[in-house]
Amino acid sequence: MADMSVADRKTVLAGFHGGSAKVRLTPALPATRVSLRAGADAVAGLSKTLGLKLPTKPKTSASAKGRTAFWIGPDEWFLIDEKGDALMADCATSGVVHSAADISHRNTAIIVSGPAAADTLNAACPLDLSLAAFPVGAVTRTVFGKIEIILYRAEEETFRVECWRSFAEYAFGMLAEGAEDASL
Repeated sequence: MADMSVADRKTVLAGFHGGSAKVRLTPALPATRVSLRAGADAVAGLSKTLGLKLPTKPKTSASAKGRTAFWIGPDEWFLIDEKGDALMADCATSGVVHSAADISHRNTAIIVSGPAAADTLNAACPLDLSLAAFPVGAVTRTVFGKIEIILYRAEEETFRVECWRSFAEYAFGMLAEGAEDASL
């Protein structure tokens, strides 16, 4: 009998590309994603098992060995593993009480990079994306147009926009418009 435990999906933004003279829009590579909930007493055990220290302050992130953890709330993290390693298995072996849900097939991401990346995002996002207010490594859950996203500043001129697959084309279209406007 066939193994039905893993569904292979095509990237929802396959073939999409865009941007302008000052901004590149690139669909992110597929990654493993986990929504993690745990109490403060479980952070050390989960951090050890995951191989990176879970951030415990608002708007912060941590990265190590191809994995990134975003602080989403006092007891909530969004984990990404770009190598596709077994985040769920690592969470399961932590020995601490937590809740972990694999959301790899729910989400996708768009990389927004270039000197006008912040202006592109501000076409539909109300946040102050200046380096002083939103430095490299900052992350937050926010709105982009009419959808919820997780916004991460990976580098000075590079952002990662995480959104649900069902909203990916909308997000890409809004970013493409913002990129054109930001290059005027």
